[in-house]
Amino acid sequence: MTSAASVTNVGTFWHWAAFLLFVLLAVTLDLGVFHRSAHRVSSREAALWSAVWVALSILFGLGILHWYGSRLALEFFTGYVIEKSLSVDNLFVFLIVFRTFRIEERFQHRILAWGILGALVMRGAMIAAGAALLARFSWITYVFGAFLLYAGLHMLLARSKEAHPEQNPIFRFASTHLRVAHGDHGSNFFIRQGARWFATSLFLVLLVIEITDVTFALDSIPAIFGITHDAFIVFTSNVFAILGLRALYFLLAGVLGYFRYLSTGLAVVLLFVGGKMLAEPWLHIPVHISLAIVGAILLAALMPSLLSGRKPAPPA
Repeated sequence: MTSAASVTNVGTFWHWAAFLLFVLLAVTLDLGVFHRSAHRVSSREAALWSAVWVALSILFGLGILHWYGSRLALEFFTGYVIEKSLSVDNLFVFLIVFRTFRIEERFQHRILAWGILGALVMRGAMIAAGAALLARFSWITYVFGAFLLYAGLHMLLARSKEAHPEQNPIFRFASTHLRVAHGDHGSNFFIRQGARWFATSLFLVLLVIEITDVTFALDSIPAIFGITHDAFIVFTSNVFAILGLRALYFLLAGVLGYFRYLSTGLAVVLLFVGGKMLAEPWLHIPVHISLAIVGAILLAALMPSLLSGRKPAPPA
């Protein structure tokens, strides 16, 4: 069974080119101008950049509303909220990774900046693959829906266990087969010793961050395809959520322990979107209703989290 009409794309060639140019300019300014030197990111700086990225996301959504109407604008905002919420789980893993490898705070921004740049490339490829599959095979929607149900149930029922990023098979392979220069080498990912190049420990941590993002993208990208089948809306909502992720980490790193029930709320969101995808032929849920349901689920998870106090921090 095929269905070429299941995937749309409101973005013209020039829309895609302009947006990619904006992303490239934003990343270049971030790495080459605003954060050229390694430093500890203060809460004030993180709050400022978080506000900037949220404001830019809202302006972009309002642009979608003006040019393409309320349906696509609501799809953009719903996808953005889902991606932003799911990305908070990434922040917990980032915190554990940095503590496990004892990365100084002044180097954390550089690792996250390059990690997010790699995430943009990988997610773009995954979104393109997902859109191609949906355009070619209509039954892929049910595969995505079933996977989200499995992911939601796994997140809801699985017992939390201590994470050990240093035991990741890809990390262990890289640390064994790459020439690694141990010790303190500042903010460099690679250094030259004599005639040979060596990877530093920061590069291995960057590799763990990239692996983590790919793992979480397996949940988030099918979830957004459950809200919209427009490739431009899926990609832009993902990108805006990712670009603000680094600032969000430095803003929330000290209070992540208060979000003890967030994973439960995210699991319910995945279950809702997965069920929505599977029931679509018989039950159509308007996008504004989906946005309201997702918002209500997250609010119901956050309120008791804040009221119940802080959960124990992951061990260093």
